[in-house]
Amino acid sequence: MTGDGDADEPTPTDEPGGGDEQGSGDDERPVTRVDLHVKILDDVVVERAKAAGLDVLVYAPHFEHLSTIRERAARFSDDDLLVVPAREYFTDTWASRKHVLGVDPDYPVPDFLTLGDTMAELEDQDAAVLAPHPEFLTLSVDREDIATYADRIDAVEVYNPKHWPWDNRRAREIAIEAELPTYLSSYAHLRSTIGEAWVELEAEIETAADLVAALREGVPRRMFHRNGLDHALQCRAEFAHLGWENSWDKFDRVVLSGQEPTHPAGEGYDDRFAEMNAYR
Repeated sequence: MTGDGDADEPTPTDEPGGGDEQGSGDDERPVTRVDLHVKILDDVVVERAKAAGLDVLVYAPHFEHLSTIRERAARFSDDDLLVVPAREYFTDTWASRKHVLGVDPDYPVPDFLTLGDTMAELEDQDAAVLAPHPEFLTLSVDREDIATYADRIDAVEVYNPKHWPWDNRRAREIAIEAELPTYLSSYAHLRSTIGEAWVELEAEIETAADLVAALREGVPRRMFHRNGLDHALQCRAEFAHLGWENSWDKFDRVVLSGQEPTHPAGEGYDDRFAEMNAYR
């Protein structure tokens, strides 16, 4: 499914989706607009999401304990917008880091575990498991990882505004090879990116459990992103944000100081996780 659209119109993607990626064409089926990954959440984000016609946001900030994420998600949810708690797990060490997205996990799992240990923990939960930005820079699971855990990964991300065109093409190839459903997201680190990309799921989603079930069942979906110069500039702004996000200050806090709320030895985690630290 392709389309260039006008500058202000969303562009349907031609990515393979779950089930029938173009939808069933049955007007009686419910459709829910979901942004499957945002990093920020406040009144401005909620206002922009509602103005864009979104029904659900998946909120997965970096290095925040699940209890904090759940509290903020509940605070900003209302009858018009559901905010679903999620965690983008930062696995392994800084030099070999890989990200995995768990949607509505059952219990807290820290960062800095090996990828294998993280996936084993997610295997015991009812969370949906997504592969964000595969093989993007040094932040991602690769095609071998996705093939290894294909029976537990519910979808592969094939577009977000931080990607370059070749990243999208590679992600599509990986999803096809693994025979997995796909998704896109705004991956918004900036408020202005909210509403730039979303998925329309053919499902009625009123709770986090509904979303998890839709993702795990691979319900039919259509995927959209904005188009035109404004969107292109927003994409480049998001990519530029990586420079700040991965600055020396963050390296110091995450790796050297080890004081992040998601450190395996931190408060709010089972004692066994301290021994599973990938830096041990």
